[in-house]
This record gives sequence, C-alpha cells and structure tokens, in this order.
Amino acid sequence: MSTAIDGLKPDLVWKYFAEISKIPRGSKNEKQISAYVVQTAKSLGLEVKQDKFLNVVVRKPAAPGHEKAPSICLQGHLDMVCEKNKETVHDFEKDPIELVRKGNMLMANGTTLGADNGIAVATNLAIMEDKSLAHGPLEFLFTIDEETGLTGANNLKPGQLESKTLMNLDSEEEGALYVGCSGGRNTVGTWSMSFKNAPGDSSAVAIHVKGLRGGHSGLEIDKGRGNSIKILNRVLIALQKVDARLSMIEGGNKSNAIPREAEALVYIPKKNIKKARTIVEQWNSVLKAELATVEPDLTISMEEIALKKKGKVIKKTQWNMLVQTIAALPHGVTKMSADIPGLVETSTNVAIVRTEKNKIVLTTSQRSSVASEIDEIVECVSAVFELGGAKVVRAEGYPGWKPNLDSQILKVAKSTYQSLYGKEPEVKAIHAGLECGIIGEKFPGMDMVSFGPTLEGVHSPDEKIHIDTVEKFWNFLLGILKNVN
Repeated sequence: MSTAIDGLKPDLVWKYFAEISKIPRGSKNEKQISAYVVQTAKSLGLEVKQDKFLNVVVRKPAAPGHEKAPSICLQGHLDMVCEKNKETVHDFEKDPIELVRKGNMLMANGTTLGADNGIAVATNLAIMEDKSLAHGPLEFLFTIDEETGLTGANNLKPGQLESKTLMNLDSEEEGALYVGCSGGRNTVGTWSMSFKNAPGDSSAVAIHVKGLRGGHSGLEIDKGRGNSIKILNRVLIALQKVDARLSMIEGGNKSNAIPREAEALVYIPKKNIKKARTIVEQWNSVLKAELATVEPDLTISMEEIALKKKGKVIKKTQWNMLVQTIAALPHGVTKMSADIPGLVETSTNVAIVRTEKNKIVLTTSQRSSVASEIDEIVECVSAVFELGGAKVVRAEGYPGWKPNLDSQILKVAKSTYQSLYGKEPEVKAIHAGLECGIIGEKFPGMDMVSFGPTLEGVHSPDEKIHIDTVEKFWNFLLGILKNVN
C-alpha cells in the first residue's frame, strides 16, 4: 500500500518520520516517544541514558579515521504542538498523525504535522542508524516539553553532555543559519467573576470567529494575521449596544500560537435579535475587508442556541472591564531590531482566554531578544491587566541566545554550505525561543548554531514541510559532520 512518504529521500529520515508520526507526543505527553528513542538506540547498540524528566542522550562513536575530531551534539525536541481544525476528529492522546503529500509539501490531515520538531528527531535517529557516514564522536540530545515551557532543557544537569559544540536542528528555513534567539515570558490575567441568572426575556446566542490562519506567535507575529480573541472582542463591544450579556468566552489553545478560533455565548433580549444579527453581519464584512489579503477565510457568525436551562451571565460592570482590557492589550510587533534588518526584536501575543468556574483567565506571551525589553513589555501588559481589575501572574520565562559571529561551528557551517550549494547561507537571529538559550546557560562556552529544512505554518493545522529542502538539509548536516576536525 502506498504512503505519503513513498520514494522520498533520504529514505532513513522519512522512514523514522513516518514511525514517530504514529506515536502520540504532545507536550507533557512524551513518555512513549522517549521510550521509543531509548529502545531504538539500544537496538543499534549505542550508549543511551534517559533522565527522570524523559530527556534522552545517545552517544555514537566516531567513524573510522575520525576518532580525533571533537565531539558534536545534535539536538532536537521530542514534543509537538497539538492543534487541529475544530471539525477535525482527532485524539492527540492516541491517534497517529495522518500524513498527506501534495506536490512538494508534506502536511497532516486537519492537524499539526509535528515536523516541528519531528524532523530533527527523525534526522538524529537516521544518523544513529547509518553506519556509512563520516563523523567524529556524536551525542544526540532529545529534550521534552520544549513547546510549553522548555522544561526538558531547563532540567538538564552538568555532566549530561560531553560535547562543547552543539547543532540545534529546530529552525525552519533552509539556507539560513541561526545564531541567536529571543527570550520569552507569559503574563496571565485572571478576573474573579460574579454570575447571575440570564434575563428571562433573552435568547442564548453563540458568536463564532473561524477561518484564521494562526501560526507561531514569534515567527508569524509580523505577518499581520488576525487574532481571533481581539476580533471577537470587537464584536462583543458592538453587541453591548443591543443589551447583550456575556455568559462565556473561549479562544486560542497555546500561548505560543496566534489564536485562530474564538467563540462567546451571550444572552440578547429577544426583541433585539434581528439588530444583533445585523451587527454581526456588518462586522463580518468590515473585518473580512480589513484582513482580506492575509485572512481570506475569516468568518464571523451568529447562531441562536436552544438551551434546556437558562444560563448565567456576568455583571455588566465586569463585562465592561473585561472587553475594555482586551481592547487595550497590545498584540503584535512592538519593536523591530535596529541591528539586524527584518528581525522582530520585541512582540506580544494575546493568546488564550478561558471561562472557568467564577473566573475568566487570559494568557498572553511576550518575546524579545533584549532582556530589558521583555521586562518592559511585560510591565506594559501587566499594567493593562491591573487597570482592568485582573490579578496578574508573571511566568519566569526563558533566556535568549546572544549571537556569536566568531563561532567556530558557524564558520564550518558557512564554508560547508558554500562548497555544497555555491552560495553563502544567511546568518540570522530568530524571533522565537530556541533551547540554545537555556543550553548555553547550563553548559557555559557551548558553541552553537541552529538550522533546519523549510517549514511553514508551524503550531497550526496548516503546518507543512517542503520535501525538497529535507534532502538539502540532510546533505548539509552530513557535510558539517565530515568537515569538523
């Protein structure tokens, strides 16, 4: 039976990618994938150690003739972001990722693909198995929970790695070498809410925002994409004109993803339903026009809901505070780098909103390659929350990675790429969190570079990998390993 990976090169990489796509590996659910890596290493006769957090380190001896080369660590993370379209039936706790090939693209059927960072895991497994390769001593570091807190890297201990050089395989643009990344923090606002019975003459109405592209809250934050929570909030403010009352608001799933969908349950006086529908239709037209270029599939809709029992609504004063706060919260790029053209330096993402028992919780995430600017944008977001009556919690976050343009591994990588492809690779910093920042703190003096094949739409069901770039990435990586001496 044919599969989506039939005929793809390099064979071993795609074989392992298909195998790990069958294993549930959402963040904080890495037990099976970690065990798979351990078992694979043992079956190949390699030294392997798994720590209590489920991070795995595998060691492969140097190929004959390369014993004197310095040890290099190849690193990627085991977990993936679990996002799906609302209509897609998929259980990330047990269902395999269904791979779909369309021309030069490999994607999943209505879910995230997991190429972030499954392609690194598959590549490392392939190098572990392939005995024909030229390389010095190798370490393979597989970390857990990169996507929701970098806790795997955070819990690494001195002595776990012997290498002084590390190649992180978690970047998403073939032909680019990354030498720096942003740090980040989450800031969460929580409102204690007083609920009361919905007015007797009102109807329950659901407001839906759908069809947005979403994406990585660092890599795509400068693309001008719509934020479902901010969009829904604009509609809710307008519906206050027809005496709507809020019962529930939900939107977004991950702090590191731009929210794609959001919905609210409101109660509207029956006599005002027609006016409410007109308001929603008007905002659907206005916002589709605003975002036509970047969000052609945006839809804002309203439907009356038949409920057996009348629900609860929050007090008007509290609703006012909530929608005003969401309106005031910044979202998007706040500063571009003056040193690296095109690099977002600082940004913030309005990420997740949830209605829980007697409270509403709103999670935001901030990123910057400058530590003091993270502090500034966190202060800004915190101030908006506090002015809006919310209790604020600031997460500790993770550090950035300061570029070292004199890096030895960078020099080898640049010359290797030039010799293979006849052109210079781009040297960049990335507006996203890489584990290099933490690893650099844990292992002082570690010489690092990050690269990978081309991915699009990570952290969303639109995630896809450019098939042709995987072979280029593979040959480039093997060239570096051969050239390090």
